[in-house]
Amino acid sequence: MTSADTQRGWRARLLSDTPRSRREARLGQAYRGWLQFRRNRLALVGLGIVVMLVLVATFAPLIATHDPYAQNLGARLLAPGERGHLLGTDDFGRDTWSRLVYGARVTLYIVALVAITAAPIGLLVGTAAGYLGGWVDTVLMRITDIFLAFPRLILALAFVAALGPGIENAVIAISITSWPPYARIARAETLTVRKSDYIAAARLQGAGTGRILVGHVMPMCVSSVIVRVTLDMAGIILTAAGLGFLGLGAQPPSAEWGAMVSTGRRFLLDQWWVAVLPGAAIFVVSLGFNLLGDGLRDVLDPRAQ
Repeated sequence: MTSADTQRGWRARLLSDTPRSRREARLGQAYRGWLQFRRNRLALVGLGIVVMLVLVATFAPLIATHDPYAQNLGARLLAPGERGHLLGTDDFGRDTWSRLVYGARVTLYIVALVAITAAPIGLLVGTAAGYLGGWVDTVLMRITDIFLAFPRLILALAFVAALGPGIENAVIAISITSWPPYARIARAETLTVRKSDYIAAARLQGAGTGRILVGHVMPMCVSSVIVRVTLDMAGIILTAAGLGFLGLGAQPPSAEWGAMVSTGRRFLLDQWWVAVLPGAAIFVVSLGFNLLGDGLRDVLDPRAQ
């Protein structure tokens, strides 16, 4: 039997309606999801952009051509391609390409911290409100409504003003303003499953409220929350860039894209690359996360299926 025949047999087992084991069933479900995701070419483009962001952030010391923090006033505001600077230099003579590469690390750092902070909080609040109901639901959802009543950037500005400027405080502020939509989604999903037969069976077997929430309700809400988190990544990046633009996010000399746009706006007419290139990086990465989120929604959203 050739390797091609073996591969075809493996694919046939994964796509079979009668899997041999639970592991094979999960692999088959993942494989069918990948086949569905692969049909969306825009989603593949988004995945490629996100993967590229991760690779650039990981191998930044190898990709950067100069020290992103080294100043050379004799080489300030050089045009792209001059004196070995691929994308020119800024007003302190720092290499723009190297600062963009290291700025990918800052962007990925913010996105990852907000995702692992805000998503669990929203998931916990939403599932608890939806499953327990009563006064717990009323209190938690009214708190959620208070946060949703304010624009995210304005609320983040208020928290950063209270906490002080800095990238860590910016992450905390963005996380505090990002969890309410996840709570709303988790609550809606919980309301549809809390009276299901398997929830009643778990309750009859003696499972407590905490075990039912963690073991049965939350897993049913995870896919919808993941889709929403991925779609929100663009908004998180723009909020972080906005805070950096206003001087409340990453502080100099950190290579953060929003701060780079803020610095370059003074030279926009004559040395356009100083501001346009980091702005283009923000646009491309935000677009990538949006496209990826659309593809994941097609695969993970049960209503879409």
